[in-house]
Amino acid sequence: MAKTIRVRFSHGVIKPLEKVEFSEGEEFNVTIHETPEKPKRKYFRDALKTTAGGWKDLIDAEELKRNIYADRLISTRPGAKL
Repeated sequence: MAKTIRVRFSHGVIKPLEKVEFSEGEEFNVTIHETPEKPKRKYFRDALKTTAGGWKDLIDAEELKRNIYADRLISTRPGAKL
């Protein structure tokens, strides 16, 4: 029977993070696959810095802001009937 469970290695001991159905003293083989690490925030900042200024001179930022605020004034809901 093959089963995959999550474990944590702490102080030289592999501890299961889930309930296991083994008898005391039972022997079995263990295969260890490393869990990929989550990307670190540092890498996100580096990626953000490399893209900074990518829209420069392609759009007029002030005009974009004016359009956004003007679009917010448009009502798309029908009036309430009382």
